Amino acid sequence: MAKLRKNSFFLLLIDFLGMTIGATLAAFALEEFLVPNSILDGGITGVSIIISKLTFLRLSLLILFINIPFMLIGYKNLGYHFLIKTIYSMSLFAILLELFEGSPPITNDILLAMVYGGLLLGIGVGLIIKCGGCIDGTESVAIVISKNTTFSVGQVVLVFNLIIFGVAGFIFGANRALYSLLTYFITFKVIDLVNDGLEKVKAVMIISENGNGIAKEIYEHLGRTCTLMDGAGLLTGAKSVLYVVVTRLEISEVKHIVEEEDASAFVTISDVSEIVGNHIKSTRAIKEVKKKKRIGSKKND
Repeated sequence: MAKLRKNSFFLLLIDFLGMTIGATLAAFALEEFLVPNSILDGGITGVSIIISKLTFLRLSLLILFINIPFMLIGYKNLGYHFLIKTIYSMSLFAILLELFEGSPPITNDILLAMVYGGLLLGIGVGLIIKCGGCIDGTESVAIVISKNTTFSVGQVVLVFNLIIFGVAGFIFGANRALYSLLTYFITFKVIDLVNDGLEKVKAVMIISENGNGIAKEIYEHLGRTCTLMDGAGLLTGAKSVLYVVVTRLEISEVKHIVEEEDASAFVTISDVSEIVGNHIKSTRAIKEVKKKKRIGSKKND
């Protein structure tokens, strides 16, 4: 048990180290490459840059405060571990933006700023997300929207960013908007390489002696229903086999739930290339199904 806690602490330490490196790279990319050349990032960061340019408010404070409601949405849908890591990564990101702001830009060449800024930003954001954190609340909202619509997370984020770049075109000119759009695609592709893509979902298979407990916790924390099957180990006897499909942002919370409920569980996580049907139902839809079942059960009684 002590060894398990030690391993959990070590993994948590690795996550926070990864988020620290990621926040440093992201802040450096913004202040040394993108912002000095009026190149926007997408999401809440892009909105913050526009407001900062128009009002001369501090970019770091704008990013921090505008993201607060989105952090709460993320907490509601992804759990308190996501909230803690997001608060850490966003706060560190804001502090580093302040530290890097006074430094002269690395280059004033728009093409170099676009390529290297997008590259470093993508690596930084990818690391933060891979470690279970987030510095832009757009993804949290996109997950909520995707649960209740047919749109994927990536599609929601893309539409949101296209609106931002369209507004930027009116304010800063078409050239800056087009450069920003190219930077976004570079960043998006790098995040894809670092963390398997923005709209990738993962299939999780869990073999455990406490299948019902794990399934209940996953439903209560993430609103995901698991498929439970009976299994048997050659040496260990009867087991429950759970199958659930989640977004990549939820993987960290699933791992934590499994560790809390059954530290000896065997877990495999794999990529999903294509999905047919409602693989991820909204919490509202699940509650409606349960309500109908209760009503039907009472009528039968």
